[in-house]
Formats: sequence, C-alpha cells, structure tokens
Amino acid sequence: MVAGLVDADLGGGVYKKRIAMPGRGKSGGARVLVGTNRGTRWFFLFGFEKNERSTIDDRELLSLQKAAAVFLAMNSNHLERAIEAGELTEICHEEKPTS
Repeated sequence: MVAGLVDADLGGGVYKKRIAMPGRGKSGGARVLVGTNRGTRWFFLFGFEKNERSTIDDRELLSLQKAAAVFLAMNSNHLERAIEAGELTEICHEEKPTS
C-alpha cells in the first residue's frame, strides 16, 4: 500500500485493499480498510472477509473517516501514550537481518 497499491480511496484518509485468501484469490478474499496520510502514518481500521459481508455502509464509512481523522491528528506523544495504555497496538513490519 505504501507503494500506491490500493484498490480504492474511500475519502477522508480511508483506503481499501483487497487481500487474497488461500483458494479464493482476491475477489473472494478479505478487505482491509486503513486510515493513512499515505506517508508515515498507517492505521488498521477494519477488516472483513468478502464471504461475511460485501461492503461497508455509508454510516460505517463516516465513522471510519472520523476515526482516521482522530488517529492522523495525533502527535507522537499522544500515540505513544495510547500504545502504553493499551488503547492502540503498534504493528511494526521491519526487515530482520539474515544471519
């Protein structure tokens, strides 16, 4: 997604990515919605399997856009405190050096 491989810009900093599932491919797989500034901030907001539901409704999208706005407005200190309090979970994807 950092490289621009998103499936839809849903507005308000919310983006959708289709994820392939074993034996189902992308069209029958999962959907991941993230809030992002397309730079340094990426927040997982919601995910669902396509066989569970087809999409989100307008009210859900509005709520996700509001959540994205709140998260994206947080400074580093606020984020750090939210992580320490267990309100947010940081997920890091860093390449591990091979030995």
